[in-house]
Amino acid sequence: MRARIELGLAGVAAVGCVLSWLAASSTVVVAPVLDGEPQSVSVVYSAPLLVLTLFLATTAGVLAVLGIARLRCSPRATNGEPAH
Repeated sequence: MRARIELGLAGVAAVGCVLSWLAASSTVVVAPVLDGEPQSVSVVYSAPLLVLTLFLATTAGVLAVLGIARLRCSPRATNGEPAH
């Protein structure tokens, strides 16, 4: 049961990571360097949202590894015998 909870939380953290990454960038118009040149567009990233993205990605990875390890190492009942 605990393994499934960890895997579910890993999925939630992964979704949060993607949403945070998508919200971290924004575009801004940059003034021309010389007169007569066109304006250009640049991408600006929000540092707090990037830190949140990194934290959520790390959390999702750790929880996924722990959940999979618990599923693989958990004792299972076979042929109607109780697990030890």
